[in-house]
Amino acid sequence: MTASASSSSSDSASASSPARLSRRRLLTATAATAATGAAGLLGAAPAAAAPSTGRGSAAMVIHNARVFTGTGTAAPVEAVAVGRDGKILATGTDAAVRRHAGRDTEVVDARGATVMSGIHDGHVHPLGAGDRSLRPSLEGAETTVAQLQELLTGFLADTGGAEAEPDRWLVVEDWNPVGLLPAGTAAHHTMLDALPTRRPVVLVGGDGHNLWAGRRALDIAGITADTPDPVGGRIVKGADGQPTGVLKDDAQDLVKRHVPEPSTAELVAACAKVLELAAASGVTTMMDALVGRHELLLYRALAEGRSLPQRIVPAIRLDAEQTRDPAAALAYARGLRREFQGVPGLRFGTAKVFLDGVIEYPAQTAALLEPYLDGNGRPTANRGELYTSAADYGRLTAAFNRAGWQMHAHGLGDRAVRTALDGYAYAARETGRRDARNAVAHLQLVDPADLRRFAPLGVAACMQLQWAAQDTWTMEALLPYIGPQRHRRMYPARSLERAGARLSGGSDWPVDALQVWNQLRTAIDRQGAYGTGPLYPELEGLGRSSVLRMHTAGTAWQLRQDSLTGTVEPGKEADLVLLDRDVTRCPVADISGTGVRLTLVGGRVVHDAGSAAGRAAASRAARAAAAPRPASYAAVHGGRHRACGCTTGSGH
Repeated sequence: MTASASSSSSDSASASSPARLSRRRLLTATAATAATGAAGLLGAAPAAAAPSTGRGSAAMVIHNARVFTGTGTAAPVEAVAVGRDGKILATGTDAAVRRHAGRDTEVVDARGATVMSGIHDGHVHPLGAGDRSLRPSLEGAETTVAQLQELLTGFLADTGGAEAEPDRWLVVEDWNPVGLLPAGTAAHHTMLDALPTRRPVVLVGGDGHNLWAGRRALDIAGITADTPDPVGGRIVKGADGQPTGVLKDDAQDLVKRHVPEPSTAELVAACAKVLELAAASGVTTMMDALVGRHELLLYRALAEGRSLPQRIVPAIRLDAEQTRDPAAALAYARGLRREFQGVPGLRFGTAKVFLDGVIEYPAQTAALLEPYLDGNGRPTANRGELYTSAADYGRLTAAFNRAGWQMHAHGLGDRAVRTALDGYAYAARETGRRDARNAVAHLQLVDPADLRRFAPLGVAACMQLQWAAQDTWTMEALLPYIGPQRHRRMYPARSLERAGARLSGGSDWPVDALQVWNQLRTAIDRQGAYGTGPLYPELEGLGRSSVLRMHTAGTAWQLRQDSLTGTVEPGKEADLVLLDRDVTRCPVADISGTGVRLTLVGGRVVHDAGSAAGRAAASRAARAAAAPRPASYAAVHGGRHRACGCTTGSGH
């Protein structure tokens, strides 16, 4: 590994002058991780080690570190000892912790860099990232219609050419519904119909809430002028009443259900790679925010293939129809838990509901208390879409909380956030439970009157603060449509913190790239590495310690595993990361480029940047961390084969 370490004796001479690193035991631990998989990470007996010099000796000692414990203690901590049971054995000064080193203890020199809890991602779609990696991507670029058609023509050639005619679907990821086409140009199926193909063509929005289909795909799905909007979705229709090809939210499924799935083997291999990427980025726990039986089967296959390095909290997705029948919804969730609760690494007890859509133009499906503006300051009649009423959500939450489950609501608009809070207040009155730890995710707009409601209701505010920067999404696609007063209240992290809310963090990957450390940096300066300017840091920027706690202990609290992980203190599971710099003291801008030298889950090495596999994963993580969304057609065109994975240069 890249960290300097030694096989250490317990005597004072070797403690003060460690010899050159012997990699034998650490690499054996890494191999054992691959051989035992999630079972080894999450509670099985640890791998056998050479006899120790003492019963209390550690499996690993990391010293010369700046340890961020997350506990709020003022005394500096310089070292951490990891026990042979996978738990943190001791923390403290170098001298005190080195006393736990035996002959076979791996001693790692942190070289003054940070050791901290692994990152807990409280809202992410890792299997979706694996699935997307199998298809070509527009990478959120902005193009003219002609440039888009040229790119798609290239993707047609890359994905089979003439041999794929006429029936192989072309599905392209990361369409930018906000800025792909020039201002005033609305997506329409005729633009896709002009491509030199008879194949069904679909562009999937990078936001996860929009899909653009060509005429052939609409015909296969049977979508006509007479097709009604499904519950929780909308078929966009033109002035002539005919479908334009754009489908929003749950209407996407009308087409998606006809798209052939990759093979299980392809999906498992792709998902294993993206989980390696997450480990190389320092992520040790993830709440998968969109799970059904299909995803749970994939997790089972990953665990059986020993390719599940993180702790996973699956959030069972309930659709809008299910929210109206709490008993049936609870039976459905319990059925999935019974079927898959034996999968190592999974911990059930969370259900997910979409309360609204997304706020940016042209989607404007997030539910607002006051209507959207027309772009020129005049109110419209549109207040967005609310997919579940407060009464229904309250009854649903009460049923799940009473059964020991927690709820996780997608709420971007202030009306959706209020609906979630009203539902949680009802459930608290009905059940008397005060520690359900229900959550609202995204929180792009929160009415000031609702800020103070989070703390007494014990609701986690799960925020994706890499979005809190000036860019096309927050400026051109938003400011003219909500006005400056609401715009200044976007992503109100500091306001929520001041009101006593518990903050937790998530990436929403692959809706956005997995750029963990830039995400943390952006939460502080509200600009990040790729923003065109700061987004009200004087109002809503967070302090550095708050951001570190938010993405570790805060999310562990949200996920109800704060008794196990999230802080660095004796007795907790050794879910740790060793970084390549001191993120507690370095310039804020330097946090974006942080590299992860070592990631441990339950005391086992799941990423070692010095190993061959670790170097490859670290390289992918570094490329992801350094890659802003391309601003133009040229950026995607130049890397088109990389984007669709046609060469070994693919970052997937």
